[in-house]
Amino acid sequence: MYLTIKETAEFTNLPEAYIENLVMANKIRAVHDGQQYLINKEQFNTHLEQLETYKELIQEILNEPIPEDIDVKDED
Repeated sequence: MYLTIKETAEFTNLPEAYIENLVMANKIRAVHDGQQYLINKEQFNTHLEQLETYKELIQEILNEPIPEDIDVKDED
């Protein structure tokens, strides 16, 4: 499925100008139909999966209890 730059910005929650800059820098593959750039939605699947994995990892780290400090009972 192909999306316009505006639709891609909404899909990725990024500004339109940023998406357009990525297209112009050839960091996002796009097809120009004479009026607008069309971007294949499938190329973002891996990126979005990696973001979800990263969010889960961060949540695990935040949920981990803080270990008791060894020096807390030291009475120097």
